[in-house]
Amino acid sequence: MRRRGGKTMKNLKLALLNGNGKTVVPVEGVNVGEGFTVIAGPCSVESERQTVETAFAVKEAGGHALRGGAFKPRSSPYAFQGLGLKGLKILRKAKEETGLPIVTEVIDARDVFWVSEYADVLQVGARNMQNFSLLKEVGKSRKPVLLKRGMNSTLEELLNCAEYILSEGNPHVILCERGIRTFESYTRNTLDLSAVPALKELTHLPVIVDPSHATGKVSLIPPLSLASVAAGADGITVEVHINPEEALCDKEQALTPQQFSEMMQRVRALHQFMATQQ
Repeated sequence: MRRRGGKTMKNLKLALLNGNGKTVVPVEGVNVGEGFTVIAGPCSVESERQTVETAFAVKEAGGHALRGGAFKPRSSPYAFQGLGLKGLKILRKAKEETGLPIVTEVIDARDVFWVSEYADVLQVGARNMQNFSLLKEVGKSRKPVLLKRGMNSTLEELLNCAEYILSEGNPHVILCERGIRTFESYTRNTLDLSAVPALKELTHLPVIVDPSHATGKVSLIPPLSLASVAAGADGITVEVHINPEEALCDKEQALTPQQFSEMMQRVRALHQFMATQQ
């Protein structure tokens, strides 16, 4: 049992700081937890051309991994749900052409085994953060896992969900702050940047930020990406689309390749400056 800031963290045997230093998660030559990792790509895989062209844009701008949803859990059953297996094959094609490792969401425990054949990182989305059957399966997979904080979840709840994965023998967990639900309606969610240094006090796991889902607004993604660097995050995951106006989901929060490239220059410069201050 550990106490932080007056709060009791119960039953966290593996997720809390253990005196052994920070965990670095290896992903196909990318070490998440060392430097500043940028994961970027479309919200959903829509076509081979869209995905591959976006992948090349991400790589050219200095991104380290490609994100893209083959399965999309949506609020409405009538919204675009993703291309499924076809989408995974397109992501594999993008990796073959660019060399970028693939981050994609898995939404069903029954799909973990075969999605792992295509993905380099299994993403557990905010809606599934407390899907304990899914957490156990991704833990058994031994694939790196990107675990997003639920929109109504505390940091203790997030760490307990990470504990599910770790307890199955999978040490490669990346935590992601993606905004929480508050009374504010101007942004899609409210980005809780205090979660970054707070988690750094509590856990050895790498922590990244998703300013795209947190804000839902292109104009806010660059400044909050920079704020994530300043807060000490280990990276960001952002949405990029070759033509956001044609995106089948979340077009309002997708950067164009040009916007992403310009943002990356500023992110790199700030990270380099921050490194000199340590």
